[in-house]
Amino acid sequence: MIFYALRLLWVSTRGYRLRPWLSPFLRWRIETYTGIPAESVTFTIFLREMWKARRELAQFLRWGADMRQMERQTQSRS
Repeated sequence: MIFYALRLLWVSTRGYRLRPWLSPFLRWRIETYTGIPAESVTFTIFLREMWKARRELAQFLRWGADMRQMERQTQSRS
């Protein structure tokens, strides 16, 4: 599970890995998920929203891990 979380973070913060709250992709996701304008996302807002959504993020990561496992099983059968 941690591998998938780190992989998601690595991919989604390309170019902004040391400052993920400045990532246009993550700002856009926060805006669409919470309604907070992307331009106003700061470090504090980023952390607060990630903390609030931690259960949903964990559920998404589990779903992503399941999909990846199903993909690998399908590929190994081919």
